[in-house]
Amino acid sequence: MRRKRYIHELAQWPDFTWDQTLVNELLTQTRYRQGKVLGRMESLGFNLQSDASLQTLTHEIVKSSEIEGELLPQEQVHSSLARKLGLDVQGLVASNRNVDGIVELMFDATQNFNQPLTAERLFRWHRNLFPDGFSGAYKIITGNWRTDETGAMQVVSGAMGKERIHFEAPSANRLASEMEKFLLWFNSDITIDLLLKSAIAHFWFITIHPFDDGNGRIARALSDMLLARSDNSSKRFYSLSAQIRKERSEYYNHLEKSQSGNLDITEWIVWYLTCLSHALESTTQDLNSVLVKAKFWEKHKTTSLNARQKVMLNKLLDGFEGKLNTTKWAKVTKTSQDTALRDIQALIELRILQKENSGGRSTSYKVILQ
Repeated sequence: MRRKRYIHELAQWPDFTWDQTLVNELLTQTRYRQGKVLGRMESLGFNLQSDASLQTLTHEIVKSSEIEGELLPQEQVHSSLARKLGLDVQGLVASNRNVDGIVELMFDATQNFNQPLTAERLFRWHRNLFPDGFSGAYKIITGNWRTDETGAMQVVSGAMGKERIHFEAPSANRLASEMEKFLLWFNSDITIDLLLKSAIAHFWFITIHPFDDGNGRIARALSDMLLARSDNSSKRFYSLSAQIRKERSEYYNHLEKSQSGNLDITEWIVWYLTCLSHALESTTQDLNSVLVKAKFWEKHKTTSLNARQKVMLNKLLDGFEGKLNTTKWAKVTKTSQDTALRDIQALIELRILQKENSGGRSTSYKVILQ
C-alpha cells in the first residue's frame, strides 16, 4: 500500500494559503463576539475580573489536558493558579509537581504574552509538562526536540490498542530548521490579524510536532499566548481548550484532513475561528456564574461565617460536583460529621442553605441565591 504524502513534504512548505474573503468574514464575526466579551468584562471591578480570569485559566488547563486523555484534579489546578497569580483565595489545597508544571507553562504563556518565543522557552515549557521525564510509563526526551530513535513520529488518538493514526510528522533531522522558520514567523511583526495568526500557529506547530509528547498542549498554549496578545491583556475570559474539548472529534478530523493535499488550510482556519466563536459564546454563561457569586457575597458581606463555611460556600458557587451532604462537607473541611452538621444547620438558620427534596439518609443541601 502506497504511503500517504503529507503537506510538510511539499516543495512550497510552509507557504500556507487560504480563502481571504471567507476568512475575513469569519474574522469580523469572531472579533465582534470577542469585543462584546471584553467590553462586558471591562465594566466589572478588578476583583471580579480576577475571579473570572482564574476560573477561565483553570478550565483552560484542565480541558487542554482532557483533550489528551489526562484528567487533572481541578481543585489542585485552581489552587496552584491562585497562588501563582497572587490571589487571596480561601480554601486552597496542596498541588503536585505535575499540576504546578502545567500551571507554570500556562502562566508564562498568558501573563508574559508579549515576550519573544524561543526554543529555550519551549524547552522550559516541555520540562514543566513532564517534570519527572516520563509520559505515563514511558521515558521521554524532555526539554529538547525529539530524536525519532524508536521510529517515525506518528500523531495518534484513542485508547491503547485502538489508536488512530492522523498523520506522520517531519523527521527529526529536519526539526532544527523547521522550528527556526516557525519561531522567526511567530516573533515577526508581519501584518496579520492575531486571531488568524493563532489559528496558523496552532496548525503549524502541530504539524512539526517537535517533541516526544505534549505537542497538543503546547500548541494550545501558543494559541492562548497569541489570543492574549490579541486582547492585549493577561486576563483570560474565554477558554478555547474547553470548547475544543467539546468538539474534540472535529478537532482531530480537521487536523488530519489538512495534513494531506495542498497548502490551502482554509478549512482548518474556518473550523478554528468557528470553534473560537463558540468559546466566546460559552463565556457568557461562565460570566453569569461569576456575577451570581459576586452578588451572593455582596448580600452576605456582613454575615458572620466561619472559615469552613466560607470555603464550602465558595465551592458550591464555583460548581461543586455532585450533591452536598454532611459526609462531603466533613471530608473537604477535614472535620467531624457532627461539626459538619452544625455548620450546615447554622447556614440553614441564616437562610443561606436549604435542604433539597431527596431527604432521608441522602439529605443534601443547596445554596439559596435569591
